[in-house]
Amino acid sequence: MALAGCTAMDVISILRKKRQDVIRYEVRAEGVQMDEHPNAFTRIDVLHVVDGSAIDVDALRRAIELSATKYCSVGATLSAGITEIHHAYLLRGKDGSEQTAEVVVLGPGADPVGTAAEATAAADAAG
Repeated sequence: MALAGCTAMDVISILRKKRQDVIRYEVRAEGVQMDEHPNAFTRIDVLHVVDGSAIDVDALRRAIELSATKYCSVGATLSAGITEIHHAYLLRGKDGSEQTAEVVVLGPGADPVGTAAEATAAADAAG
């Protein structure tokens, strides 16, 4: 719950600064825990569900990326240990259209700096 709240505050703040017309926003998180005590999380999937008209998908991707790799201290703390965190989005338009994609993966074996650089390069290449 702390991870969902932390990243949600970052993402909606960034989207507002980017003047995106967000009508509804929610964060869904589900995790996988070890079977034995202390039942630590080994993976958490975070889905950012955004409803709005004319939301710029690159702005949404960048907001999620910035939260995951720079601003959310809860995510940074969890991914520094044994927890792999996957951030994705579901963008729903007023016309009923839906777009979904994974944005970034952090945690064991992931390179947050490389991941952020790759995402930024892809966003820059897209225009």
